[in-house]
Amino acid sequence: MSNIKVRFAPSPTGYMHIGNTRTAVFNWLLARKLGGKFMLRIDDTDTARSKQEYEDALRDVLQWLGLNWDEEARQSARLDRYNQVVETLKQQGRVYACYETAEELEVMRKRLMSRGLPPIYDRASLKLSAEQIAAYQAEGRRPHYRFKLTPGIIEWQDMVRGVCRYDAANLADPVIIREDGSYLYHLPSVIDDADFGITHIIRGEDHVTNTALQVQMFEALKAPIPSFAHLPLLTGTEGKLSKRLGSLGVRELRDEGVEALAISSFLAKLGTSESIEPFYNLDSLAASLDLNKLGRSQPKFDVEELKNFNTHYVRSLPFTNVKDRVDVTEDFWNKVRGNLEKVSDINTWQQICSQKLNPVIEDEELTSSAAAILPSEPWGENTYSEWVAELKKVSGKSGKNLFHPLRMALTAAPQGPELKTLLPLIGREKAYARLMGKAA
Repeated sequence: MSNIKVRFAPSPTGYMHIGNTRTAVFNWLLARKLGGKFMLRIDDTDTARSKQEYEDALRDVLQWLGLNWDEEARQSARLDRYNQVVETLKQQGRVYACYETAEELEVMRKRLMSRGLPPIYDRASLKLSAEQIAAYQAEGRRPHYRFKLTPGIIEWQDMVRGVCRYDAANLADPVIIREDGSYLYHLPSVIDDADFGITHIIRGEDHVTNTALQVQMFEALKAPIPSFAHLPLLTGTEGKLSKRLGSLGVRELRDEGVEALAISSFLAKLGTSESIEPFYNLDSLAASLDLNKLGRSQPKFDVEELKNFNTHYVRSLPFTNVKDRVDVTEDFWNKVRGNLEKVSDINTWQQICSQKLNPVIEDEELTSSAAAILPSEPWGENTYSEWVAELKKVSGKSGKNLFHPLRMALTAAPQGPELKTLLPLIGREKAYARLMGKAA
């Protein structure tokens, strides 16, 4: 299956958000599962809104996620190719000029809808005489261009939705070129997919109607029609995905300590019949991909659920996954990771255990007694429990009145890993000094 190729085709008109990140993840995983190639295509024909900073940011996010691409293309560099194809389609009668203004089209649309009819363009421009066209041109009107659909049923087997079926009679000929000569999404995308040999396309279900139109464009180009998968769109916890969540950037999540593989693991299983579980490398996540397990209903995305999953993910991370990012031993990582919120938190606990710290003494009598009976090293598995049992007898204290003053003296932090875990990492010398109220 070496001819398999998928593509992710973002427009650099904004930063990567959760929605298009999910699309990128699914496309990359499918390419790897099928042993094919993953292409990055920059859809930058919207020159007014496309910005280099957005493109740089999306490349950075893809690389951080590990979604590296095998090849890339840029639509703005292929305008001559699009013009060449359009000229051929004009000669074949599949692309035609239209002279209605936006205001006239809106009036037509409202008139049809008021009669209970679908707002389908009536192809009036095809009936214009040469004199009428000349008159429009004399007015200064510039044409926009439409792709002419042929009658019949448009059908494909969607990898998520099953059989999709549209009657071309119920679809309007799509505008493919604006009055200013710039291209809309439809035709350039098809030309690229055909030229670059794209075999599978995964995108949101909001593109289903576009796919029906584009199937006929593939046929007009005499190009193979790719396999399509349309993912149900994400919703928020209150229904439609809010603008806040919809524009939630991966860069912001990264800055908050959310792991790249936690994001990919979460998005790949959200809305499927499978539980959301940690995957520690993209290859194993790709091997698990099964589009048949995607539900048809729109999954709910909750950023807090993602962050909670990230906490679970971090606490289960093998040391091999973080050893190049942390300055602790494997033993230290394994003992402390169960209390981490993000990977960088390990640095805080490494500093608490090994660097000078000003203890917080809440109960001087208790901590002095604790220091007095602190066992000599070496310490074994039962050292901590035996020490605390003896301290309970000596002090007559237990529960929070015992453990909180000990924690504050030893770590100066009200919460964290269990003291039985931390005490050996701190060591007797530092522990004794801190219990006595000295910086150590």
